Amino acid sequence: MKIRAEQIWGFLLAVLGWIFVACSMAMECWKISSIGGQGGSNVIKVGWYWSSLWRACFTDSSSTSNCYDFPVLWSVEGYLQIVRALLMSGMAVGVLAFILSLVGMECTYIGGKDKEKNRSVFTGGICHVTSGMLAASGYALYAQHVSAEYFNPRFDGLEFELGTPLFLGWSGCAFQITGGIFFLVSFCRLWSQTYTNIPRSIKSASKIL
Repeated sequence: MKIRAEQIWGFLLAVLGWIFVACSMAMECWKISSIGGQGGSNVIKVGWYWSSLWRACFTDSSSTSNCYDFPVLWSVEGYLQIVRALLMSGMAVGVLAFILSLVGMECTYIGGKDKEKNRSVFTGGICHVTSGMLAASGYALYAQHVSAEYFNPRFDGLEFELGTPLFLGWSGCAFQITGGIFFLVSFCRLWSQTYTNIPRSIKSASKIL
């Protein structure tokens, strides 16, 4: 694969992954628990408790939802604040990665000399990988908290299951990390080409002398 194609694929994968992470933050049902059903209440046959990063809701079988929005930052549990911070930090680092990688790509005519563009590609690749790792850590922390309650035999509250946004977010993190790896591989190839061309230039100069 050509270096330019590697960088384009890396950029597209990183953008797609960043969009997945951003969408997961706005989605509902990060964790969900159902009650009722067979043998349940005759009035409400099935009900669902679900929660996201921003609110908690209950939806009955008639699709009527009652929600409680988390009012202020310090009113939510500590792990939820950490998850928000990790995801937002990952998205911020991802924006920086987009700028650096776009400046350093071969198909763009900005960024200065080749040496400076290569440095931007390397830094952008590192930032893409870091962005994906930060977001993945946030999802893992949330999943660990939900799973710990679910598998704890002494826990007497509602047992929640993991929702779709977590799996969408993990897919986005994988795309971001893969895109960053593409950029790093392209940088290594550029670096190797630069150093393999140096002995040739020395040999040609010695022949002229």
